[in-house]
Amino acid sequence: MALQSPFFNSNNKREEAYPRPGMSPNAAAAAGQAPAAAAPQQAAPVATPAKEGESKLTVGPNIKLKGVEITDCDTLVVEGSVEATMDSRVIQISERGAFKGSAEIDVAEIRGLFDGNLTVRQKLVIYSTGKVTGKVRYGKVVIEEGGQLSGEIEAGTTGAKPAEKRPGLQPVA
Repeated sequence: MALQSPFFNSNNKREEAYPRPGMSPNAAAAAGQAPAAAAPQQAAPVATPAKEGESKLTVGPNIKLKGVEITDCDTLVVEGSVEATMDSRVIQISERGAFKGSAEIDVAEIRGLFDGNLTVRQKLVIYSTGKVTGKVRYGKVVIEEGGQLSGEIEAGTTGAKPAEKRPGLQPVA
């Protein structure tokens, strides 16, 4: 007698329990799905929940994401390991999380490790367990006691402006 796996049976109940986002209850019923109200309630996530219409990518513990470019992501939550290039609004690196690569972010909250090029347009927060190394540019910075920041550090995200030449001054040879 063969055992049937609940993962591969043809009568998939997942669609009924979790209707597609954006589908109205009437459309869900027409497609043979239960309305959204019948979906089981889930516990609120620990991190700040994404607002309606915002995209959020979570790289869970023990997950390694390598060699990618992350775009059009409002919030990246790193609980595992990521090697990537990204341009986003928010990055949150957990205590066990690690990011290596290049990132241009509005707000960065670092509890784990960041290594590479980091440009934070607004606010960089390094918590007591956080460590940021590499080329770092930021608008504002907050570092808790124990947090580490090392490498080439520059305040202001517009970059260093060349010194203006003033009339009457000659460069020293």
